[in-house]
Amino acid sequence: MSTDAREPQAIYEADSSFIDTLNKYRERILNVCTEHLHKPVRVHTTHGQHHEGIIVHIDAYHIYLQLPPGHSRAFIPGPYGYPPYNPYYNNVILPLALFDLLAISLLL
Repeated sequence: MSTDAREPQAIYEADSSFIDTLNKYRERILNVCTEHLHKPVRVHTTHGQHHEGIIVHIDAYHIYLQLPPGHSRAFIPGPYGYPPYNPYYNNVILPLALFDLLAISLLL
């Protein structure tokens, strides 16, 4: 039997304290989102984007925002091309990664 197979060389490994901190923040974000499920919010991401919508679902890695009609993030082509808005389809859900969230504001 040949022994030519080499072990892969790790080029990055996260520090265990960093992983613990990330998991604590993820758990905190999940709790906040669970408290405000089905409520209108404004979400700011670490990339400088902001989105308004209603939190309709949460899982271990994402929150799912239902965007308001006429939003600019639809991936559905409109009847006349740009802007991508179709008045007959307004139930678009935007998944956002929990680790990208910077702030969540409740819209009253």
